Amino acid sequence: MHRHAHGTESGEHAALRHRPFAIGVTLNLLFVGVEAGAGLWSGSLALLADAAHNLGDVGSLLLAWGATLIASTRPTARRTYGLRRATILAALASTVLLLIGLAAIAWEAVQRLRAPAPVESLAVVIVAGLGVIVNGVTALFFARGSHHDLNQRGAFLHLAADAGVSLAVVAGGIAIAITGWTRLDPALSLVVVVVVLAASWTLARESWNLSVDAVPRAIDPARVRDYLLTRPGVADVHDLHIWGLSTTQCALTAHLVIPGGGVGDDFLHRLARELERHFGIGHATIQIERGDAEQPCGALEDCR
Repeated sequence: MHRHAHGTESGEHAALRHRPFAIGVTLNLLFVGVEAGAGLWSGSLALLADAAHNLGDVGSLLLAWGATLIASTRPTARRTYGLRRATILAALASTVLLLIGLAAIAWEAVQRLRAPAPVESLAVVIVAGLGVIVNGVTALFFARGSHHDLNQRGAFLHLAADAGVSLAVVAGGIAIAITGWTRLDPALSLVVVVVVLAASWTLARESWNLSVDAVPRAIDPARVRDYLLTRPGVADVHDLHIWGLSTTQCALTAHLVIPGGGVGDDFLHRLARELERHFGIGHATIQIERGDAEQPCGALEDCR
């Protein structure tokens, strides 16, 4: 037995779900152009580094947005789950791109620390201050969805980290104007790397786990097993598997040993509803066994 949601997404709901991506991409593209131009004019590596990172964020937003659109494709006879996993692949690709960009920024910052260049501190302060506003406002559009969607959580973390880093660059520009110490600029570039890497580590780990069918972070498999064991008549649970169909949808398969048998569709449908309500598992497939004899679990060595 399995149960999952059917139907199509309303136009109004789809517009609300895609609006943050449209706003985020537009605002960040405009800001990247301004920041990169100011960085070249002022000689600020911190601004150029942040512009490169913001451009990476635009790419990540486009990946996440595109994956969200693809994931809404209906299932087919060949792709029975549709293309929901595209959202997981997009989150993983976004993380890889981010790590590559951070490595490039760190390398350039180290070179600039060895041979510092003059920096126009006023331009740094003005443009970085604009970055605080742009990234902060854009992050707010993803704040609500970040609680249940890995793609939106990634966008929120990137943008919130950018806002914080831009604030640090403002402080650094003021410090350069006061002290004249130009090495502050590449030092701040390294701060960009460290802060964003720290903020993105959980996202990287979770996107990797989802891509290899690990149990989603929000679900405790031990609690799910214990819950199934408390259902009327259930003596044992085995072959329990929980994985992400997408960044927002989860699936479960399990074998329930009910020696007395006699369970009907009402039991199965009620159990599916309870799994969705208590654990957010919207696609449950349950197999009922009487436990008359010991049966191997299948190809896996340890299916418990």
